[in-house]
Amino acid sequence: MSLEADLKSLYTEAPAGLAGSVLAEVGLADRYAVRPGPIGDVFVAFNERGVTAVDLAESPEAFERRHMSVHGRPVVRVDDLPERLARHVDTAIEEGRPGRLPVDLSDLTEFQQAVLRRAATIPRGEVRPYGWIAKEIGRPRAVRAVGSALAQNPVPVIIPCHRVVRSDGTLGKYSLGADENKRVLLEMEGIDVDGLSSLAARGVRFIGSDTTHIFCHPTCRNARRITNAHRMEFHSEAEAESAGYRACRVCRPAQAA
Repeated sequence: MSLEADLKSLYTEAPAGLAGSVLAEVGLADRYAVRPGPIGDVFVAFNERGVTAVDLAESPEAFERRHMSVHGRPVVRVDDLPERLARHVDTAIEEGRPGRLPVDLSDLTEFQQAVLRRAATIPRGEVRPYGWIAKEIGRPRAVRAVGSALAQNPVPVIIPCHRVVRSDGTLGKYSLGADENKRVLLEMEGIDVDGLSSLAARGVRFIGSDTTHIFCHPTCRNARRITNAHRMEFHSEAEAESAGYRACRVCRPAQAA
């Protein structure tokens, strides 16, 4: 028998998934597994730098295609997340902020990363407008760009873009499934979405106290302490300041550019 025939006799099919596992081992692919989320199970993708994506767990094939399109590398399904990572992921999903969970945003621009890092600081049960983030990151005129960056958030729920609303006070779009999911998440955090929408419809952007002469975003924890007898409503930052009120140092009100 010839050497060529001997070599052919050694041929065998590689185990299914071996190529993807090898790519993941050398850092050329991410891995993903399913974890419970507040609006249903989610796919959580990760690599050695941290979590790279969160998406509703509907179609693995669709998720894998989106991941390749967004990140430019494949993603391989595994049975579960590593134990320590799983604990941090579950805590981050429950609290709606990264906390101790490493998140890999290296595929995003510096501007997009700045937007998402600022969004991650918004407390549970509170919302801020796009203009607030724009002002906080030193780009007060980039309100539309902020909205675009939030729409491309690869790790929704963990970085809570659902806590950012339009500058007119309306809820706006949401990147994780249907837009209605944004309302669901906010209501789960204790926000009176109908009340917030009512303020938006009347053009009210800020709430002040006539005892402290401080004005806040409507969902700020300080604003929620104001009783109806001492509650003042303002349509703009300028209106509040002209009435002798100063901005809350906790929620740092900002008028959208």
